[in-house]
Amino acid sequence: MSSKNKPKHNNLTISLLVLIFTLTSCVSTKKTLNSNLTKGTLLNSFHGLVVVDAKTQKDVFDLNGDKYFTPASNIKIVTLYSVLKLLPEKVPTLTYTVQNDTLFIKGTGDPSWLHPYLKDSTAIQWLKNQNNITLYTKNHNEDRFGPGWAWEDYDAYFSPEKSTLPLYGNVVTISNSDSLGLDVSPAYFLNQTELKEAPFKRDELRNHLYMDPTEKDTLEVPFITSDSLTIHLLSEVLNNEVRLTNHFPKGDQHTLYGMETDSIVKLMLLKSDNFLAEQLLLTASSTLSDTLSTKSAIDYMMENHLNDLEQQPRWVDGSGLSRYNLFTPRSFVQILQKLYAEVPEERLFNLIPMWGPDSTVESWEDATTEPFLFAKSGSVGNNYNLSGYVKTRSGKLLIFSFMNNHFRVPSIEIRRNIYETLKVLYENY
Repeated sequence: MSSKNKPKHNNLTISLLVLIFTLTSCVSTKKTLNSNLTKGTLLNSFHGLVVVDAKTQKDVFDLNGDKYFTPASNIKIVTLYSVLKLLPEKVPTLTYTVQNDTLFIKGTGDPSWLHPYLKDSTAIQWLKNQNNITLYTKNHNEDRFGPGWAWEDYDAYFSPEKSTLPLYGNVVTISNSDSLGLDVSPAYFLNQTELKEAPFKRDELRNHLYMDPTEKDTLEVPFITSDSLTIHLLSEVLNNEVRLTNHFPKGDQHTLYGMETDSIVKLMLLKSDNFLAEQLLLTASSTLSDTLSTKSAIDYMMENHLNDLEQQPRWVDGSGLSRYNLFTPRSFVQILQKLYAEVPEERLFNLIPMWGPDSTVESWEDATTEPFLFAKSGSVGNNYNLSGYVKTRSGKLLIFSFMNNHFRVPSIEIRRNIYETLKVLYENY
């Protein structure tokens, strides 16, 4: 054989060796994944995992990918996609018109007004320069809670009521210290807050709140919303009377824009904040109709941007609090594929939080590896799910949805199994 032909022979040999190594590695990886999903502690529960190569769009792994699961807060991935499709760079914070020297306003559902963490005051500062303000609150067809929410969570920090013009995140923030005493925000609720040990943090049907005298943490307790309360709180912060109206005049309507939408979305995903998720989806509906409606936003997304999902989901709220929601792992992977294809990578991975061995994290916790998991978790009693992206050691990107329902073992065992399973992909794919 001439020396001229040797390089071809060598190149062919190398290519075959690479192919054999790749196939062997894939078989070994799938075997490990299957092993992790058939552990003894998981045998009496229901699990699904779909993994897709972001570049080739080919399946890497699929177990129960077409089966329906209770998604919990994985629903916030769908809310994220809806918000990015429907809302502009800055959130619509207020709709208004002027008639006969009266400023008529109505809320868009924007959750950032005086929010305990976002603290946006764009609309407040603008309104402080206005006179003769009249508020219209009937631009919605919402109940205070979403369908399928647990009624007994009425006093839980994660279950504030929905409203068209929320203030302070629709929660009362309460703290108590030996030196400063009781601190309540908004201050309106100070006289309605009692230092007393109680089985709940608020009466079910009235805004009377309780804090255990031994409690050292700051509490966030949802308050019961009403038109009269909104008028009172808004008038108080503006230092100006706001009146209520039962009609909104016809004619040209204008929109006031508030803080950057991405800032609200990022906090919603990092903190898995149900209130922000519900209100953002409600605000998204304001771009479709004069009537705020979670269902309208969901119907629009299902008919337009999500009508090609292989398994059509049952989707009823923005946060995932409802057990009526049903999604397959394949559906979440398809939505994550859409996000990756339509949103610049730098922006997307600035919004999607990192997920460490135990939970969502702001700073990576595994000192033995570089950050490789960018994902949204979702948990509700006996269910824990994680969907997002794996940046592998070799530089590839995998899109996955790992759903776990109806288990009776401690959720920490499920979370650790998720991490170990995804780390196999990080190290070997």
